[in-house]
Amino acid sequence: MEKRTELSSVGEFGLIDIIKKGIVFQNPSTRVGIGDDAAVIDVGNDVLVVSKDLLAEGIHFDLSFMPLRHVGYKAVVVNISDVAAMNAVPKQILAAIALSNRFSLEAIEELYKGIRAACADYKVDLVGGDTTSSTSGLVISITAIGVAKKGNEVLRSTAQKNDILCVTGDLGGAFTGLKVMQREKEVFLTNPKMQPQLEEYEYVVGRLLKPKARMDIIYELEEMGVKPTSMIDISDGLSSEVLHISKASNLGAKLFEDKIPIDPQTILAAHEMRLDPVICALHGGDEYELLFTISPHDFEKIKNHSDIHLIGHLHDNPQQNLLITKGGNAVPLVAQGWKHF
Repeated sequence: MEKRTELSSVGEFGLIDIIKKGIVFQNPSTRVGIGDDAAVIDVGNDVLVVSKDLLAEGIHFDLSFMPLRHVGYKAVVVNISDVAAMNAVPKQILAAIALSNRFSLEAIEELYKGIRAACADYKVDLVGGDTTSSTSGLVISITAIGVAKKGNEVLRSTAQKNDILCVTGDLGGAFTGLKVMQREKEVFLTNPKMQPQLEEYEYVVGRLLKPKARMDIIYELEEMGVKPTSMIDISDGLSSEVLHISKASNLGAKLFEDKIPIDPQTILAAHEMRLDPVICALHGGDEYELLFTISPHDFEKIKNHSDIHLIGHLHDNPQQNLLITKGGNAVPLVAQGWKHF
């Protein structure tokens, strides 16, 4: 019998490693390929940064509580975020959709209103795409194209020993918001006369339904004269992303629990949902904040920035990735974020 290996046994990133095996670039203009937030292509004095993300109904979004306009907006944001994570500026997107006949023309117009709104907010042009049919709901795939000056792009693999780990914004809100919406959905299914009560959860629900790509931070870092030594966006959870930088740069990481930024509204909502807000921040994902490292020499430049938080540092033992708890205990940092298979 022919051997069969289940995808769950290797996971998403194991699968990516397998796909990468044996790939040989045919063109000298290809500078970075599979394994970073985006590909990097040499075009002279600049580089093109190209990213593609796919969102599938039932996996990445639930249309019972996520309006189509928000789906369209979010699909663009997650790709813009990958461009930002390469220290590049997004310029164009292409949008491809697969849909079944349960979607009306009006529904698709709503989807594209969201896409166009995101294009306006991030000053990118929708320049093409594709449409086809689907037997399993809505699938939307966005390709984002950005530009950076050659040498200004930032990879996951270029961090250095003693670099400081930084994160933007606050974490855990999107996962908490998801749990709130799932609870309200269950209540509605049990009793359709019960209307969702979401006023007190506006912040966490907003983190889920309308995330932001942190292009503002990219511009501010440039103004401050700070180039990150490595960078990634937080789509799969803080712990996963720290370990990506650690693995790619062949370094170890030390992350401090008491430095992880969590909004008070996230803490309140998480406690009500009987969730640990720190666990939500470490493993929840779907945030699209930026995780990056800086040289200690740049500490003075960013230490007073209200939306950049210093949460740890890197060291020279790649086998030692630790979370230092509030009680001072060192525990292994593990990835328990989103699993696709």
